[in-house]
Amino acid sequence: MENNDYQTNQPQNINNGSQLETPLSLGEWVVTLLILAIPCVNIVMFFVWGFGQGNISRRNFCRAALIFIGISTVFTFIFGAAMVAAIAEYISSYGLY
Repeated sequence: MENNDYQTNQPQNINNGSQLETPLSLGEWVVTLLILAIPCVNIVMFFVWGFGQGNISRRNFCRAALIFIGISTVFTFIFGAAMVAAIAEYISSYGLY
């Protein structure tokens, strides 16, 4: 006895309705990097592009850049605090403070 309860000719939807986004062109990357080179505008655009509904490659780039900016800011504050403490110790040991 053969079981034919399944249908073999049904099309399979592998994408689940989502289409792959096209990568940014060279010109779009140049414009992106030029905008990110403008002080103060770059911080705003990192957040707009990083958490908006734009191109996925630009979104991932901005998110990765924000992570690196956050890590470097933390390390800068730690290094700066260590330098201030070392300079204060140096000044106080020679009686200049």
